[in-house]
Amino acid sequence: MSDIVFIYIVSGNESEARKIASVLLAERLIACANIFPEHLSLYRWEGKEVVGAEVAMILKTRAELFDAVAAKVKSLHSYDCPCIVSLPVGQGYSPYLDWIAAETG
Repeated sequence: MSDIVFIYIVSGNESEARKIASVLLAERLIACANIFPEHLSLYRWEGKEVVGAEVAMILKTRAELFDAVAAKVKSLHSYDCPCIVSLPVGQGYSPYLDWIAAETG
């Protein structure tokens, strides 16, 4: 079992996603960020249905860094309640997982 996690985050636009990813990389809280093109999101917020564009990110890091990543994302994010969730990586190509571990912390 790996101690590597992927952290899924959405933001309001690509500029915000790039800013968040750049800060996390500079602080060595993540090894990599994949930023996906703008997509359509439908959700309920404050009792109303919302349809809007968002940008998704997958961040690669170690599980022990989740709290630090989440705190930094929250400090940089424009949303009141941003999606910041950790997805465990059960297995993976060992050299790749080792690279993630070496690039963080």
